[in-house]
Amino acid sequence: MRSQPRRWLSVGSSTDVDSRAAGSAAARQALAAGHDTRLVVVFCAGRHDPAAVLAGITQVSGDVPLIGCSSSTVIAPEGPHPDRAVVVAALGGPGFSVATAVGHDASRAQRAAGVAVAGCTTAVEDRPNQILVLLSDGLAQQQEEILGGVYSVVGASVPYVGGTSSPDPVTRQTFAFHGREVLTDVVVGATIASDGPLGVGVRHGWRKVGDPMIVTSSAGGEVFTLDDRPAIGAYLRQLGAPADAYADPRAFERFARTRPIGIRRRSGEEVRNVSSMALFDLGRLRSSGDVPEGGLVWLMEGDEESVLDAAGDACQDAVQALGGAPPLGLLAFDCESRANLFGPDGMRREVARMTEAIGGAPVAGLYTWGEVARLRGINGFHNQTLVVLAVG
Repeated sequence: MRSQPRRWLSVGSSTDVDSRAAGSAAARQALAAGHDTRLVVVFCAGRHDPAAVLAGITQVSGDVPLIGCSSSTVIAPEGPHPDRAVVVAALGGPGFSVATAVGHDASRAQRAAGVAVAGCTTAVEDRPNQILVLLSDGLAQQQEEILGGVYSVVGASVPYVGGTSSPDPVTRQTFAFHGREVLTDVVVGATIASDGPLGVGVRHGWRKVGDPMIVTSSAGGEVFTLDDRPAIGAYLRQLGAPADAYADPRAFERFARTRPIGIRRRSGEEVRNVSSMALFDLGRLRSSGDVPEGGLVWLMEGDEESVLDAAGDACQDAVQALGGAPPLGLLAFDCESRANLFGPDGMRREVARMTEAIGGAPVAGLYTWGEVARLRGINGFHNQTLVVLAVG
């Protein structure tokens, strides 16, 4: 009799327009690969009926711990799927110990939500390797406060990765799954403790332009001045922007889409997306992540090829961190801004590079409104970045 593996990871997907059927089909594919399932992770298109999707999945998975969230586009081994797709990743075997938790009121009580979700880190068995996977509501502001709550519980003892949900472009809804519940305005998490290695890769593909600038006035994600000059003007001049980007908010948005800013942290560099629109006439920049006053920032730019190269590099970094163990699979948390840059063909190329970098092991993930990777330091919130978790 052939022995069962101590650890396994498998991925299933479905594009069935019937929500319950899609959940059931994706779960059957994912759970057919192994025994003793320990965790189910669900990435679901926002246009689906989440309750029906969850009913279809749990019909197959039963009471196995489950987390998940919605996305404008989900990532399956065969490539990205917009609209009505469901992707299910399952891991199992006695080589894993898993616990899940949920933090509520993510848009109003961010730090408390982070504290609550971090509670699952104390509920797993002691194993050589451990990581916390976080899925937060992308419509919630001040995501760094959620991560601050997590850090107040785990400190530097547990790394964490993940991302935020991204709303469907038509329905504008987001949702999350925890166990047998469909939830909104939450952060859900799963601590994975493993006998085998866990590797993380974080890359963005943007390159610095010119000298660093000082954030001389900011509040949260709003930047008022750079080097004591109105932020928009300083940003555009250093990047050599065309004249219409100074006068037309929409032209500015098109120009800024491939020109984020990088902020210096003690743990390294974090990328922030740049927008303006409502603040354009005030000369202010806006980011969905915090841009601390008094800090140094770099203006950055890139193109499809540099960002595609970063996808392969991130996966190679994650695989190398496994120390020679073959990857069982990969969870990918990719920024929706990168998807907008790529277009459908580029997104397919990106997933192909991920799959190639991990030797054909299965990939599951989503396009987010913000990515999480805290390996050092106390923050770890990113924009326009790819974060991947390789499971060995």
